[in-house]
Amino acid sequence: MLTHVFIFVFGAVIGSFLNVVILRYNTGESIFNSRSRCFSCGKKLAWYELLPIASFLIQAGRCRKCKSKLSWQYPLIETTTGLLFLLIFLNLWKLNSHSFQTMGVQLPYIWLLISLLIVIAVYDLRHKIIPNKIVWLFNISALLFIFFDNWSLVENWSLKIENFAFDILSGLAFFSFFAILWLVSKGKWMGFGDAKLALGLGWILGPEKTILAFLFSFWLGAVFGIFLMLFRGKKYGMKSQIPFGPFLVAGSLLAFFVNINIMDWLYVL
Repeated sequence: MLTHVFIFVFGAVIGSFLNVVILRYNTGESIFNSRSRCFSCGKKLAWYELLPIASFLIQAGRCRKCKSKLSWQYPLIETTTGLLFLLIFLNLWKLNSHSFQTMGVQLPYIWLLISLLIVIAVYDLRHKIIPNKIVWLFNISALLFIFFDNWSLVENWSLKIENFAFDILSGLAFFSFFAILWLVSKGKWMGFGDAKLALGLGWILGPEKTILAFLFSFWLGAVFGIFLMLFRGKKYGMKSQIPFGPFLVAGSLLAFFVNINIMDWLYVL
């Protein structure tokens, strides 16, 4: 239990840093060297005002000096990151039969990949563009992950090569689908950033889970679009632009955690 609490708190701390990255990326402000401050009055924040989740709740979501409202993004990202870090730990702990040695290869890498995906999804939601440098950092990290994952955990050489090849092809296929949509529509249906994101997602998910991620992403996007048209109809319509990156990330996370044999499922359908 203590381990679970520690992992959640660690994830929340990482989530606090991810908020800094999201808010300062491409602004010209240093991510590492600049003190956090209130965006309304400019007050530099003390350490006790930067405690993940707790500071927001203690201050009732307001700046201590000017009393302006703070964005709910702060506690939401911190809580989400903490929960995802914990869920990933529990999932890998179960899959690897409680082996810390095996998890030592996978867990830090997956936490890194999840952190990058959170930044990509929230940045895309805020600015309707996927940050190029971060998505390529994610893709490179994903490629290294599947390489080390196969070569360190799989003993049979032919199986190593086969698994690695399928993972590579999975990413390329996922990328190609979105790249074709972008090319045919000249960027009206889908951004090229979504294609670049799909590349790394396909690599880390593998063939079967990539199909699941594809289905979940479009289902989530469709449900969200219908919701906006029904309840926010004056602001959103059929031609409204909605960033798809967050749905790609959410669908991929669902595919990662859901244990479904997609081939059996498709056969039944």
